This record gives sequence, structure tokens and C-alpha cells, in this order.
Amino acid sequence: MSATVVPVHTHRLPSPALRRFAWGVLAYFIAVILWGALVRATGSGAGCGDHWPLCNGTVIQHSPRVGTMIEFTHRLTSGISFFAVVALLWWTFAGTARGHLARATAVASVVFTIIEAALGALLVELGLTAQSQSPLRAPYLALHLTNTLLLLAALTLTAHLLSRRAGYLRGKVHIAAPFVGIASIVVVLVVGVTGSLAALGDTLFPASSLGAAFVHDFSATSQWLVRWRWTHPAVAFLASIFLIWLLVRAAQRRSPWDNRALSALVLILLALQYLLGILDVAFLAPVWLQIVHLFGADVLWSAIVVLAARLTVEPVEAA
Repeated sequence: MSATVVPVHTHRLPSPALRRFAWGVLAYFIAVILWGALVRATGSGAGCGDHWPLCNGTVIQHSPRVGTMIEFTHRLTSGISFFAVVALLWWTFAGTARGHLARATAVASVVFTIIEAALGALLVELGLTAQSQSPLRAPYLALHLTNTLLLLAALTLTAHLLSRRAGYLRGKVHIAAPFVGIASIVVVLVVGVTGSLAALGDTLFPASSLGAAFVHDFSATSQWLVRWRWTHPAVAFLASIFLIWLLVRAAQRRSPWDNRALSALVLILLALQYLLGILDVAFLAPVWLQIVHLFGADVLWSAIVVLAARLTVEPVEAA
């Protein structure tokens, strides 16, 4: 939202329909991610056996179990997401001027979607699902989540750039303070990875009570995933210090965009994540609360990506 800048090259601005479609694709991908978390949290990852992309070797499921329905639904929605992102790529190239930055992020969205599908297929083929305690599962999950967050970032940037009325053409933008943008993305990525490992520990080694959970967290005989659960809140606390600094910096900059409203939104989402994290610990991470916590994290991530883009990519006129 521009307050003081005259639009740069306003010819061939993306249509309102394209902008709505881009945000809609982002929302759909978040829904698919949440359903994937439900697959992990309910141990339904082996619901289709070791077959991929077919489910139990067939397309039509006869008298499926609940786990099979959950996993099969995730595969169907993931397949639809691929066609959605390809449609977004085509429409972005057809509906924007040459050099529009959204074209690059739309291409990145397709690339990360293909990688996401490949990682999902390997997850099944390697048997890293359900209650698998393979030593490969944790690093593989970290890789999978990193790609997922980068995919969300690419989709968020595509929708954001399509919605800009200034500073969206290559050669007409100035890169300001790239360290701030890169550091904010890396910091939140690390928080996300530690959170995914903590969630995996809760799934594989559920605690019977809050007291038992604390004892297991610091017991030398516990699995390393359990002993490392404390790293997520610790890393999240340290990251919040950096993010608050980022929000103060963003709120103080009035040109070319007034970031005060977006900074306030990020701060509210950050506080909400802390509340959900505390509830997650207090109630021993029930599935529904894990999903809500992840939803808040995805929305917070998208908001931070937009804020980082506003701080980093500015119109030449503003620079």
C-alpha cells in the first residue's frame, strides 16, 4: 500500500482477478500444509502403505480406514495444488509486463512445489511415516519443512508483488538493507525447523502429564528428540528479540510504504504464537492445538515475508 510514491510503470498492472487468485492459491497451500500436519500428528502417513502416487496400489479406496482417508485426502489436495501453482505461473506471465518481479517468484513457486512433491514421495518410499523412529526422519523432516516455508515465501511474494502499485519491475527497484531481509527469513526458518522437530517428538513420544514431560526433557535416558524439545521455545524467544527490533525499524520507516499497520499485525501474531506455544505445552500438544499453532506460524511467516520485502525491495524513485 503506497502512501507517497507515484506508481512506477502502471501499464499492464495485474488484474484484480489475478491478484485474488494469487492470494487464494496461497491460502489453499496453507490449508494443504495444515492437512499434512494432521497426517503426521495422527500417525496416518502410512495410511496408503508404501505406494506412491497410488494409495494401497489403487485409485479407488474400498472401505478405507480413517488413516487411509486422511492420507489419501492429503495426496489429492497436494495434486490439485500443483495444477493451481502452474495456473498461477501461466496467468502471471500472461497478465504482467516483461520484467515483472512476480514472474520470478511464480517460477520459484513451481520449482519448490515440484521439490515438495518429490520429498513427499520419498517420505513414503523410505518409510519415514507413522511411528517410524528412523534416524533419517528428523533431518528429512527439517529439509521438508524448510522447502515448505520457502514455497510459502515464494507464493506470498508472488501475491504481494502482483498487488503492488509501485516497485515491481526489474531494473526499477533498489535493494535496500538486504541483510535485514535475509536475516529475518533465516531466523524464522530456524524457529520453524526446531518447532517441527518438537512436534515430531510429541508425536512419537507423547507424555502422560506435564510433570513427566519436563522430566523426560532433561533425562539422559530419553530419546534425543525429547531432550531437544526445549530448543524450540528457547530459539523462539531469542528470535522474538530480533523480530521486535525488525518491527521497530519497519514502523519507523514511512517511505515508500507506511509499515506501521503491518508491523502491528506481525507483533500481534507473534504474541499469539507465544500464547499457543504455552497452551501446547500445558495441554501436552493435542492434535487440534498443534494444527492451530501451525496455522498461526504460517500466517506469521507470510506476514514477515511481506514485511521483509517492503524493507528490502524499494522503487528507484524512493531510493
